[in-house]
Amino acid sequence: MKPIHHQARKRFGQNFLHDPTVIGRIVATIQPQPGDNMVEIGPGPGALTQPILSQIGSLKVIELDRDVIPKLKMFCLGDGELEVIEADALTVDFAGLSQGTHNLRVIGNLPYNISTPLMFHLFESIDQIKDMHFMLQKEVVERLVAVPGGKDYGRLSIMAQYYAKAELMFIVKPGAFNPPPKVDSAIVRLTPRPAEERANIDVSLMNKVVTSAFSLRRKTLRNSLKAYLSAEDFEHLGIDPKARAETLPPSDFVRITAYLEQKG
Repeated sequence: MKPIHHQARKRFGQNFLHDPTVIGRIVATIQPQPGDNMVEIGPGPGALTQPILSQIGSLKVIELDRDVIPKLKMFCLGDGELEVIEADALTVDFAGLSQGTHNLRVIGNLPYNISTPLMFHLFESIDQIKDMHFMLQKEVVERLVAVPGGKDYGRLSIMAQYYAKAELMFIVKPGAFNPPPKVDSAIVRLTPRPAEERANIDVSLMNKVVTSAFSLRRKTLRNSLKAYLSAEDFEHLGIDPKARAETLPPSDFVRITAYLEQKG
């Protein structure tokens, strides 16, 4: 059964999935299991919601467009217990949805205009999250999975990879959506790193350091981080001040942050 038609709204950044082959492939990638504690962000009329709900029996969804909610409920009627949270996902307490355990699975076809701030919001609850599967603009996914030295490597790569392992699962072409976006999309899997594998550092300070380092990509670290590190500091850290930010792995930014904290 096809979802009930709903006119996509530009102000919500909506592009609704309609290709059954793509939908099936996404569900197979997520591998929903009965009893999963799962929340879907931006379900729209329910193209992903219905097949996942029918497999796991109970599903929470976060939807800001109140006009689509009755259509969503109608489409999923009889498939399981659907709990609709009418809210902006950027304001939702995801740690609270985890019921105090490390079991929350988060999925969604995220609006491109809020995808990056939404991921940073989710990182705040990373210790309660089991995994995340998102449809994002392909360019954003390429930044999430980028390695040092490439043009896509930057602040988002480093901060995301501090928190989680990022994997590009597959590309989705514009024709799978209504209306079709102007760019390709991609499915990404984010698997949180256990707390014991993440350095115990001030992440807000690391974010400031990384942001400064990439503020002007062509600058050397000596110039971009001059507010943080002296020539002696670079020497102590064993980092070439003439290097550029895109050449440093996330572990070096962790070391820089830990060093700055130690210096006070």
